[in-house]
Amino acid sequence: MEWKGRRQSGNVEDVRGSSPSRGGLGGNPFGRGGGFRIPTGGGGRGGGMSIGTIIFLVVIYFVLKMMGIDLLQVMEGGQVSSPGIEQTESQSPRGSAQEEETKAFVSTVLAETEDTWNGIFQANGETYQEPRLVLFRDGINSACGMASSASGPFYCPGDQKVYLDMAFFDELAQRFDASGDFAEAYVIAHEVGHHVQNLLGILPKVNAQRQRMSEAASNQMSIRVELQADCFAGIWGKYTEQKGILEQGDLEEALNAATQIGDDTLQKRSQGYVVPESFNHGTSAQRSTWFKRGFDSGKLSACDSFNSDI
Repeated sequence: MEWKGRRQSGNVEDVRGSSPSRGGLGGNPFGRGGGFRIPTGGGGRGGGMSIGTIIFLVVIYFVLKMMGIDLLQVMEGGQVSSPGIEQTESQSPRGSAQEEETKAFVSTVLAETEDTWNGIFQANGETYQEPRLVLFRDGINSACGMASSASGPFYCPGDQKVYLDMAFFDELAQRFDASGDFAEAYVIAHEVGHHVQNLLGILPKVNAQRQRMSEAASNQMSIRVELQADCFAGIWGKYTEQKGILEQGDLEEALNAATQIGDDTLQKRSQGYVVPESFNHGTSAQRSTWFKRGFDSGKLSACDSFNSDI
């Protein structure tokens, strides 16, 4: 994908220097009515603390309190503000040169999705409300709750933001065997696809329905949501191709990524067998098919996964 030198979006929030640590995370923002994410199959571990550790932490709390730093605010996901210093994005610790290049790539891909969906919405007499994309490290507090990087990239309808820990791209290549810049772009475009669903009123309607459904029926509805987001990502891919910035092999990278994060493939990789009734994102074949469906047509009408056989 020939992305360098192209417009970068101004809708990227880089909070990598102020994200809460993984150890302080709790809750699950991805239940019914919560966020929509790329599945990773990750988990977490916890442990107890000794009396000495507790006493030490209490002492640290009061020392920081006297310095004007509220540790409780940090534990609740807030930012630490030193006395007399205004914390801005430019003061966040920066990453390696590779991380900064990845940030530029993410900003460029987001800009390309903005161009695509602004044009589509305008052609239909509507105004596209551009989402913001939040880059974080380890963990983040969103309107959908607390999330760790192990949760994978996700979209939160509550604040209309896409959340991404860029370390996921390494995981995508190493753990899921889905390398390539267009594979990474597909992940971003998929989450933006959920934002499009939200603007079209699809997500609020689906979430209301899922609250009244059995778990099995809710999972089936979730699959249709995810496949439509894959199709919307394919539409973006089509518009990107028309700009002439796709390179040979890019489409294959996206299709491979969609295949590698199918429910059946993930379950086979993690546990050696599949449980179809637990699927909630779609099989590898479904995900790649629906991405290709959007890519081939470039039309919203081709992405009606709710009234189609999937």
